[in-house]
Amino acid sequence: MKKVYARRVSLAAGSAAALVCTLVLSGQTAQAAPPSPPDAATARTYLADIKEQAEGPQDGYSRDKFPHWIEQGKNCNTREVVLKRDGTDVQQDDSCAAKSGKWVSAYDDATWTNAADLDIDHVVPLSEAWKSGAAQWTTERRKELANDLTHSQLIAVTDNLNQEKGDKDPAKWLPPKTSYHCEYARMWVWVKHEYGMTADSAEKAALKKILDGC
Repeated sequence: MKKVYARRVSLAAGSAAALVCTLVLSGQTAQAAPPSPPDAATARTYLADIKEQAEGPQDGYSRDKFPHWIEQGKNCNTREVVLKRDGTDVQQDDSCAAKSGKWVSAYDDATWTNAADLDIDHVVPLSEAWKSGAAQWTTERRKELANDLTHSQLIAVTDNLNQEKGDKDPAKWLPPKTSYHCEYARMWVWVKHEYGMTADSAEKAALKKILDGC
């Protein structure tokens, strides 16, 4: 998973993604985190709308079916855009690779100055998405999810934590920073709701418990 590292029908969403990318690549401060998810009350409504269904099989899954990281302009791919967005004083070389900067991982508050110590986490893991409906999607839609800069699907975090998380849902894994659980649940629910993914009973229960305490 380490370092190997969706088709919105709405023109407005596409424009928003383009704006984020433009601001990031031009060196302006667009944001220092993923797009803010809906508030807890809205997330609770979204969660209720998500279809409860047992996870589908892993059969046929491959990360290659979710093409990433794609070109985002000016020699930058999605990973490099997120590193620039989520860091402070990030300097990039001619190939857009981050050569210096400072990053604070929201999952554990660890501070890093070497981009190699960071993974770009898919908040809803690609394998989880596959088992929650993406197996029936087109490759283009899966590519949109894997490179989504419009929603809270991508975040630069400590690489070891990303590997520890794997494809676990919030019933099985949450960031060690407990004060981030509400944000994480809101992010997760927003992505699943926007893409029409399903959630199993334990996952929905865990998310409801978190959101009820926000």
